[in-house]
Amino acid sequence: MSAIGNVLWFLMGGFFMGLGWCLAGLIAFVSIVGIPWGKACFVIGQFAFLPFGKEAINRKELTNQDDIGTGGLGLLGNVVWFIFAGFWLALGHVGSAVLCFITVIGIPFGIQHLKLAGLALAPIGQVIVTKEVAQASRQQSAKAVVANLRSGG
Repeated sequence: MSAIGNVLWFLMGGFFMGLGWCLAGLIAFVSIVGIPWGKACFVIGQFAFLPFGKEAINRKELTNQDDIGTGGLGLLGNVVWFIFAGFWLALGHVGSAVLCFITVIGIPFGIQHLKLAGLALAPIGQVIVTKEVAQASRQQSAKAVVANLRSGG
């Protein structure tokens, strides 16, 4: 089912937003200091081209560990990202979502655009995984939290 969704998505506008992510990545790479953001743009660009069957989750939720992207520096990176590129990519996804919502058949695509708009606002510390991996990660994180609460920690 996700294959059909991805083909329809790609043909009905996902291609253009994927190109938007790639363009943002190229601009970030040209600036040299933006290389980490550029790399993230290309990863998310692949996700924007074919998003069905995948999901963006917080890396801390996946690994149960803090890292440079999920802590204070990640927050700072997201603020810088929002100012220079995130707002514009999110605006593109919201505009695409509105166009998709106009038709009944486009509603699932509009919802996907809104998810990508949220990701466009703060992508640092996020990772793209299959829906199955995301669900298993959330279950594992929940078990860890429950075990921690039971032990009085």
